[in-house]
Amino acid sequence: MPTYDYECKVCGHSYRKFQKMTDEPDKTCPECKGEVRRLIGLGGGVIYKGSGFYTTDYRSPEYLRRAKEESTASSSCGSCSSKSCSTCGK
Repeated sequence: MPTYDYECKVCGHSYRKFQKMTDEPDKTCPECKGEVRRLIGLGGGVIYKGSGFYTTDYRSPEYLRRAKEESTASSSCGSCSSKSCSTCGK
């Protein structure tokens, strides 16, 4: 649910209200009962997680090649020198 900012046109009182997008906007000030206006806010930050976004799905072929090389180069666990370790399974 979004938070809306309101400001009274009469007394200048400003406040925030947590309400549904479908709720009717406030029309009167809780302090002086004057007319209020809803202010335009910046909104919340958006965090993109999971697949479906450019940075996770559409990597360049060069990036994919280097990532594959790095994963095969570090296949030993570090505690032994063999490529197939019975301790860590790598």
